[in-house]
Amino acid sequence: MRHYSYESLEPGMKESFQRTVTEEMMELFYRISGDNNPMHMEGGIAKSKGFSGRLVYGMLTASFYSTLVGVYLPGEKCILQELDTSFHKPVYIGDQLLITGTVREKDELFRRVRISAVIRNQRGERVSKAAITVGFYE
Repeated sequence: MRHYSYESLEPGMKESFQRTVTEEMMELFYRISGDNNPMHMEGGIAKSKGFSGRLVYGMLTASFYSTLVGVYLPGEKCILQELDTSFHKPVYIGDQLLITGTVREKDELFRRVRISAVIRNQRGERVSKAAITVGFYE
């Protein structure tokens, strides 16, 4: 876990980490969310709609933005306050994702940091992007 303080962060600072989406992640997300949409549950249905297989839950991939700010940038002592995300390409089980965040600006008055983030698959394709605001509890 990273331990960046508000004072140590500067625009342009960047952190990344990787995750591979697994069948187990899909099952656990289903059990937590209850989302049994056939596009996530049945590969045949998704294929009949033009996809390569079962679609990974968008919110499962978006949960990696929480990991980004809670563990990597800034890490300890931050609180995710805002998340604006969009999804650009489907994610499939077995995809290797690279999650990257970049500090864009600091709000001195409220001691908040704005981070732009992106998730790319193993082919370098952007599958999601987000604008994130975090505060600090130090």
